[in-house]
Amino acid sequence: MTAAERAGTRRFIMVSYFGAGTDHGIDPSNGFFHYAEAKAAADEHLRRTSLDWTILGPSTLTLHDASGRIDLGATSTTVSRRNVAAVIAHAVTDDSTIHRTIRFNDGDTDIAEALRGRR
Repeated sequence: MTAAERAGTRRFIMVSYFGAGTDHGIDPSNGFFHYAEAKAAADEHLRRTSLDWTILGPSTLTLHDASGRIDLGATSTTVSRRNVAAVIAHAVTDDSTIHRTIRFNDGDTDIAEALRGRR
């Protein structure tokens, strides 16, 4: 992030995970705890930068085909890796995603529409 700022890069997309945050609730004895802590710290650091950031929080990843449709709510608990890739591609070119943390699952709304629909 610091290198991106120094290089004059404006746009920064961070792929995090659906439950990321300081209140992640992962037990310290769980092997995932350190990852969760690192992701929470990285996401918070990015939010404090001068970059045009977007943080994407996909839920549990699957190998299913891309549907091109997501849900920003919590009606599902999984998302295909291919839909994650499509969300990244859309976010890069959609300025309405700047300074937003977008948590998502597979769903029924077209990706572009879902990303535009909420601020």
